Amino acid sequence: MDKGRIREVIAKRVSQELQDGDVVNLGIGLPTLVANYVPDEIDIILQSENGFLGLGPAPDSDDIDMDLTNAGGQPVSIKQGGAFFDSATSFTIIRGGHVDVTVLGALQVDEKGNLANWMIPGKMVPGMGGAMDLVVGAKKVIVAMEHTAKGNHKILKECSLPLTAANQVNLIITEMAVIEVTEKGLLLKELGPETTVEEVIAATEVELIIPESINIMDV
Repeated sequence: MDKGRIREVIAKRVSQELQDGDVVNLGIGLPTLVANYVPDEIDIILQSENGFLGLGPAPDSDDIDMDLTNAGGQPVSIKQGGAFFDSATSFTIIRGGHVDVTVLGALQVDEKGNLANWMIPGKMVPGMGGAMDLVVGAKKVIVAMEHTAKGNHKILKECSLPLTAANQVNLIITEMAVIEVTEKGLLLKELGPETTVEEVIAATEVELIIPESINIMDV
């Protein structure tokens, strides 16, 4: 599976978790692609921490307004009825518990739902950004990421990198699997379109809970 297809699979599968009326924050990078795959029959409100409600999908190349960008500086569109406001108001929405779902990438996730996604020791650190607020303030936290990094495990028994937040992740979606964080551990719920259970087990450091029947992602 090439890089483009990997990102497509993850973003499409994440979009299926969104429900009518949800206020959703999409993190920088891969999660922003989710906006392109939200089903037409689902009406969600996308929130961007730099001060927008009502973001739409990525604009066409001839319809880009560089004064209209998401928190990662990428050009976006805005739907009719969308709103603009300052950063303080944006974080009041986030910290006040008004975001239903946040989707963000990760460097590491572990079996307790701990998340590390902001710093690699010894490398330049741009800052934690709003991730720490989002994962604590949102009602549901979805990690959207590639299953491994250059062959190294990212889903671990215990995170080794500095944590962004503890015990906050609800669902992990990769190109290989959908994994739910439960009190008993990590539950394998679905397999990617080109993946076997054995491959997921080999690519995951922590022991997974394997049900008798596992669905295949519809992507």
